[in-house]
Amino acid sequence: MDEAPLVLFLADADETDRLADLIAPHLRAGDVVLMEGSIGAGKTHFARRLIRARLGRQEDVPSPTFTLVQTYEADPDIWHADLYRLSHPDDVRELGLEEAFDAAICLVEWPDRLGEMAPQGALRLRLRTQGEGRLAEIGFGGRGDLKARVAVWALHARTAACEAMLARAGWQAAARQALTADASARSYARLGLRGKTRILMDAPPGLADDTGAFVAIDRHLRQIGLSAPEIHGADLQQGWLLLEDLGDAVFARLMAEDPACETTLCRAAIDVLLHLQDQPAAPGLPDLAAKDWAKAALVVLDWYRFAVTGDKGDGTALEGALTGALRAWADGPRVMILRDYHAENLMWLPQRQGLARVGVLDFQLAQMGQPGYDLVSLLQDARRDVSAKTEAHMLEHFAAAKGIAPDRFASTYAALGAQRALRILGIFARLCLVDGKAQYVALIPRVWGQLQRNLAQPELAALRAVCDAVLPEPTAGALERIGAQCGHFR
Repeated sequence: MDEAPLVLFLADADETDRLADLIAPHLRAGDVVLMEGSIGAGKTHFARRLIRARLGRQEDVPSPTFTLVQTYEADPDIWHADLYRLSHPDDVRELGLEEAFDAAICLVEWPDRLGEMAPQGALRLRLRTQGEGRLAEIGFGGRGDLKARVAVWALHARTAACEAMLARAGWQAAARQALTADASARSYARLGLRGKTRILMDAPPGLADDTGAFVAIDRHLRQIGLSAPEIHGADLQQGWLLLEDLGDAVFARLMAEDPACETTLCRAAIDVLLHLQDQPAAPGLPDLAAKDWAKAALVVLDWYRFAVTGDKGDGTALEGALTGALRAWADGPRVMILRDYHAENLMWLPQRQGLARVGVLDFQLAQMGQPGYDLVSLLQDARRDVSAKTEAHMLEHFAAAKGIAPDRFASTYAALGAQRALRILGIFARLCLVDGKAQYVALIPRVWGQLQRNLAQPELAALRAVCDAVLPEPTAGALERIGAQCGHFR
C-alpha cells in the first residue's frame, strides 16, 4: 500500500457501488487495480460494478474464479483476473497478464500470486468486513489525481448532498452510466429513469471548475435564446448538477462520420458566436489585459519546453513579443467569449429551430475577450483538422458580419491563434507529465502546425523569431521524451 492510504468506511453495498462508479471513468490503459481481502470481502462485487459502469450497460460479469481471466471489449479493454488458484508467479505469464498490464485496464483479485510481477504504481484496494459494511483501504500508486477525487467523494456530506439533490428532483432511483472523462477534473454520468435521461455533473470542490459559474453562464446563455442545458437540480456547495441531456450528436462525431456537414455545422456555430457577441455580456466576467493573456501562454515554457529540454528557459522575451503582438492586433473592445468553443463541446439539435439547433457545453470559464478568440477555438481545433476551404469561408463570413477588413482580421486571427496554440502546447504537455494523460502527446504536432501557420503572418515576425529561439520542434524524439515522463510529476 501507499505510505498514506486512504481509508473509507462503506456502510453498505450501495456505497461500494458508488466508489466503483466514481473510479470507473477515470481509469485508462495501463491502470492496474490490485484487490486484496478475504473471501467474501467484496472484491468481486467491486470489480463487477466497476466493469458495468465502465461499459455503460448491465453486462453479465461472472467471477473469474474458475476461468482465471475474463476480458471485456471496451476502450481500452478490461481484464478481470482471479489468481486464487495459482500457486506460482510463472503461471501468470501463461494468462497474458503482463502484456495486458500495459495495454488494458486490469482488475486483479488475489494479487499476492503475482510476486515480483506486480506492476509498480498499481492501485491497491484492500477490503475487509466491518459490521454491516466494509472498510476500504486504497493506495493510489502514481494516481494522485484519483486519490484527490476519491478523498473529496469520501466526505459523507458530499455523497448525501448528491442523493438529496436527486431526491428533490425525483431522480434518486435512476440508473447510472459513466461517461468518459475529459481533460478536466469533472466527470459525468447519464441517468436513466422511466424512459427519460439526465446528465449528472460531478465537479468536486477544489478540483474542478466552479459549478456556480457554470450555473450563472448557463442561465445567461438560455436567456439570450441559446441551447445551454437546462438545470434540473443543483448543489453548488458540493459540486453536483443535474442537467438536461442534449444527446450524443457531438459536432466532432458528426463531422468524422460525414465530412460534408462540416461547413454547415461550423456556419451554425459561428452564427451562435455572432449572436452571443451582439448581446450584453453576463455580469462580473474577468477581463484580462493583453499582458495577462501573454503570461497565460508561458505555460508552453513551463511544461512543453521543459518536457523536451529539461529546462524552462526565460520567458521574458516570449512574454514581451506576445504582448506586443496582441496589443497591436488583438486588443480592441471586449465581448463575452466561452474559451473552449470547439467541436467536442457543441451538440447538433436538428429538432430545434434557428440558433437553438446548436447545443453549447463547457462554458464555465467564460470571460471577456476578443471577438475572434472563440472563432480560433472552433477553426484551429487541437483535436481535429478543419478543412482549409471551410476555414477560409468561415473567416470571410465572420469578418463580414463583424464589419472587419479581411486583411486586418487575418492578423488578428493569427495573433489570437498563436497565443492559444502556445498555451495549448503547454497544457497538453502538462496533462501528460502531471495527470498521466499520454493521449494528449499525439495532438501536439497538430497544435505545433497551427502555431507555425499563425506565426507565418508577416505582422508576427518578431514573435516568430522569439518562438524559433525558445521552443524546440516536436520531433519524434521530442514526443518520445515527453511520453516517457508521463505521470512523473503528479
